[in-house]
Amino acid sequence: MSFSLENIYLTPEHELLRDQVARFIAREVEPHGEQWERDGCVPREVLRKMGAAGFLGLMFSPEHGGAGADALTNLVFAEALSQSTFGGFIVTVLVHTDMASPHLHHAGTPQQQSRYMPRITAGELTTAVAITEPGAGSDVAGIRTRAVREGDTWVLNGSKLFITNGVHGDLYFVAARTGDTRHAISMFIVEKGTPGFSVGRALDKTGWRSSDTAELVLDGCRIPAANLLGVEHQGFRSVMKNFQTERIALGAMAVGHCTQALKLTLAHVRDRQAFGATLWDKQAVRQRLAMLDAKTRAARQYLYHCAWLVTQGRDVVQDVSMLKALTGELANEVVQACQQFHGGMGYMRETAIERLWRDARILAIGGGATEVMLDEAAKRY
Repeated sequence: MSFSLENIYLTPEHELLRDQVARFIAREVEPHGEQWERDGCVPREVLRKMGAAGFLGLMFSPEHGGAGADALTNLVFAEALSQSTFGGFIVTVLVHTDMASPHLHHAGTPQQQSRYMPRITAGELTTAVAITEPGAGSDVAGIRTRAVREGDTWVLNGSKLFITNGVHGDLYFVAARTGDTRHAISMFIVEKGTPGFSVGRALDKTGWRSSDTAELVLDGCRIPAANLLGVEHQGFRSVMKNFQTERIALGAMAVGHCTQALKLTLAHVRDRQAFGATLWDKQAVRQRLAMLDAKTRAARQYLYHCAWLVTQGRDVVQDVSMLKALTGELANEVVQACQQFHGGMGYMRETAIERLWRDARILAIGGGATEVMLDEAAKRY
């Protein structure tokens, strides 16, 4: 039984990329992921290996070590990456490739890009994006961190929360208020080690255990004026634009979780005996899995259609908002049902399905909560 169907958007080159990522995961991730879960982070060496394989800059300029690929190719990578059963590893990479570094790719000056991008694509620098605050999550315009220009420097004060790659990151793209209007927000480049910038604490999460997450503190953090990223006061627009890439990546992660949960569960129910027969022999079990598979296949096609729309230069805000809401909720539905079919073993920490269950929960919250996404979609009718 296969948990996918023919995809009209894929080329032989895409399939080759998918196979390359699958081999990397089998060799470098799955045998070690349990230790990373205990350590609370993905080793830097793994990211360097991914950089050497050409995985960390698919959409970036070849001048900076990238491949100059389009959104469909980037989605193929994100979905292939999401065939890992370790969500913390997946999000560590996707934050670096799809959520943080694109800010520099889209808005950086030639000098900023030449300074940082080659090391980003090589996996030598780990990136993070610092937008969310204790009082402002999906409401980006509600952030309070402020940046004030003083001569040839900017001084940042405030705090950030739930920042993925925040503990072990090297380069942070920080959103701060630079004016008095609601949307007067700018983006800044802050390097680890900058005086006044620190990790307040590492956060302990239910899932994504191999992903480090931090509270960040900016207390008189002084950076060069040249570290302004993009146009002053226009950071809100750049954040909104990059959310579309981020949410497609999270959609890919959700679909990947669904696919992996279904594969694990099919193998389990075909082997597990109960009341004189396998669970697969129970009509209710077969039908439930078939329906979950149908929903996952439908979501996957929508996922690829959204990426195709991006390649056509179309406005995708409504579609991507609906995609994020749909796939975040679907991942929770599919993984929880699959965990149920594992019985007591599905609640044990040593099983992949239990890990997927914990990791899936955040997908209806992070990157835009379901309710916020649906409201964004509704506003555009």
